Amino acid sequence: AECVSGCVCPEGLFDDGKGGCVKEKDCPCFHNNQWYSPGQKITVDCNTCTCQKGFWSCTEAVCYGTCMIYGSGHYITFDGKFYDFDGSCEYVATQDFCGDKNSSGSFSIITENVPCGTTGVTCSKAIKMFLGKTELKLENKDYKEIQRDIGDDVHYWNKTVGFYLVIEASNGVMLIWDKKTTVFIKLTPDYKGKVCGLCGNFDDKSNNDFTTRSGLQETNALKFGNSWKQSSMCPDVTQEIKPCDVKPHRKSWAEKECNIIRSEVFKICHSKVDPIPFYEACVHDACSCDSGGDCECFCSAVAAYAQECTKAQACVFWRTPDIC
Repeated sequence: AECVSGCVCPEGLFDDGKGGCVKEKDCPCFHNNQWYSPGQKITVDCNTCTCQKGFWSCTEAVCYGTCMIYGSGHYITFDGKFYDFDGSCEYVATQDFCGDKNSSGSFSIITENVPCGTTGVTCSKAIKMFLGKTELKLENKDYKEIQRDIGDDVHYWNKTVGFYLVIEASNGVMLIWDKKTTVFIKLTPDYKGKVCGLCGNFDDKSNNDFTTRSGLQETNALKFGNSWKQSSMCPDVTQEIKPCDVKPHRKSWAEKECNIIRSEVFKICHSKVDPIPFYEACVHDACSCDSGGDCECFCSAVAAYAQECTKAQACVFWRTPDIC
C-alpha cells in the first residue's frame, strides 16, 4: 500500500517508499517495520507469504494452536490471553470433555502445581496426559505410561528435541515439555471451540477465555483458575501473590537480570512480540525462586520469550557461557 503512483514519479512508475521510482512489478512489501523485495517470502505462523507487486500473497493453511504454561504460574492461552494463576493443586490445563457431564472426549491434560520458593507462588511440577485409555505422567525429567481399563486406543510417539521432550498423538494433540516448569500444548484446528480448561477454548477470541468449569464467563483469573481444580480438597486461591513485594531485596537483581528481554539482544523481536508481559513475568519469577534454582527460573522466563520470538520469525541467540 506504500507503493503509489503520483506526482512523485514519472508516469507508469511508482514511489517505492524509499526515495526511488520503480515499475509496479518491482514494488516492495512492508511487514513489521521491514521492507521486503518482490519475490521475497516470509513465514507467518504456519503460512508462507510472498511479496507480489507491493502486496502479500499468503498460503491459507490452518495452523496448530499453542498454549504455554511456564515458570511460576504464567499462562498464555490458545487465543493469546496472558494471565497469572498461582494455585497449589492439580488443574485441567485443557481437555475436550466439555459441556455436560457425560460428554465424550479423547484427551485431557492435567498440570500438578506445587509451591516453588518461599513466597507462595507455584510452578508446574508434573503433567498428566490422558489419551484414550493411556495415561502418561511426566515428572522428574522422565515419563511413565499407565494403561487404564476404559477408553479408546489413541496412538502416540515421543522424541527428544534439544531440551524438550515431545509427545505427539494420533488425535491431533502434541505436548512439548522442557523437563522442568515449561509446557507447550499444541492442538490441530479441529479442536477450535471444543476445548476447555486453563488454556481457554481456542475459538480465536481471547475475551471469553475465562470460561469456568460450569460454563460461566469470569473476568477474574483466580475464580476462573479455581474452577478447574481437580480436587475439592485443595484450597481456593484468594489473592494474587506479588513476590517482589514479599522479597524486596531481590527486586533490583531480578529487574537487572530480566532486562535482557528489553535490551538490544532481543531488539529484532520487539516489534513482533510485545516484551513487556514477558519481562514482568521474568521479574516475578526471579523474585520468587529464592530457595535455589533462581537462575533456572530466570532462564525459563527468558526462554519463553525467545520461543515466542522464534515463532514470529525473529531468531535470537541469547544464551552465552555466562547467561543460561
